[in-house]
Amino acid sequence: MISKRIKNENTLKKWQYFKSKKLAYASLWIIVIACALSFTAEIWANSKPLYLSYKGESYFPFAKEYSVKNFNITDTMVVDYKNLKLGEDDFILWPIVRWDPYESNKKVNEYPAPPSAINLMGTDDRGRDVFTRLLYGLRYSITYAMLVWLITFFVGTILGGLQGFYGGWLDLFSQRVTEVLSTVPQLLLLIILIAIFQPNLFLLVLITSLFGWIPISYYMRAEFLRNRRLEYVEAARSIGASNFRIFFKHILPNSLSPIITFSPFTIAAGITALASLDYLGFGLTPPTPSWGELLAQAQKNFTIAWWLALFPSLALFSILTMFSLVGEGIKDALDPRRN
Repeated sequence: MISKRIKNENTLKKWQYFKSKKLAYASLWIIVIACALSFTAEIWANSKPLYLSYKGESYFPFAKEYSVKNFNITDTMVVDYKNLKLGEDDFILWPIVRWDPYESNKKVNEYPAPPSAINLMGTDDRGRDVFTRLLYGLRYSITYAMLVWLITFFVGTILGGLQGFYGGWLDLFSQRVTEVLSTVPQLLLLIILIAIFQPNLFLLVLITSLFGWIPISYYMRAEFLRNRRLEYVEAARSIGASNFRIFFKHILPNSLSPIITFSPFTIAAGITALASLDYLGFGLTPPTPSWGELLAQAQKNFTIAWWLALFPSLALFSILTMFSLVGEGIKDALDPRRN
């Protein structure tokens, strides 16, 4: 109980120190808010109303598809809510931005169109709202980066931990295999695999994770090698604790510093990786909203569409900077040399 209380007090001190790093703490909140807005983007940016009261009936078009029969429409199979004729007693509530990420603005003469009151950040080369595609694109970037982080850190922790825990021939053989795998030209192999298979989000995650576990496995191996001979591990062995319990209950919780420290930087690297793949045309299948795809459009239309370079670049720079600030704050909070 005493050791657990001391551990909780140390954790609280580290959290308080992290909170004292104003830029890191503010960046963490901005990331959380940005992700919350992106994963609920249908509420904030959509071509369908949030709520519609039509002839005494209530509808929620942003969350449910309705038949044209509900609105007495006979000349089309899709409800165009923007041109729906409303009576005096009808009521409609729109999102803040009235565009979805796949809808083209047909009121402008040519694409890409510059920023305006209708499209605050302009449109892309197909007339789609840039702000909306940035907002929706963040969810794909974060999902990709988080899944790659979870898979690679889980595999790297288990494999690296087993090497450090058992040592001997298992460690020797595993290290040789890891060294061979680390010499593989990963980016080239990644592009080849993506070119062979039809890319989607989860396939990209799996292919990227094939070798992404290697760096963290080195750190976890070193942590387990260092901790396996400490007094609390020997005490656990002396009372008959199983290897499974010692591994997960005693050594792993005391070896989490590399995971916690490197996580923000790894997630930031994942966001960059997806943007790079989309920029090169090996990423998400069009017309999926993508920051890298917008940057690729910017290259093709650089002289006539500055907004396609400015706003996606600012979004990418901002999110990467905030993750880096969070990572620096965590690294300082976990620094054992800090008094």
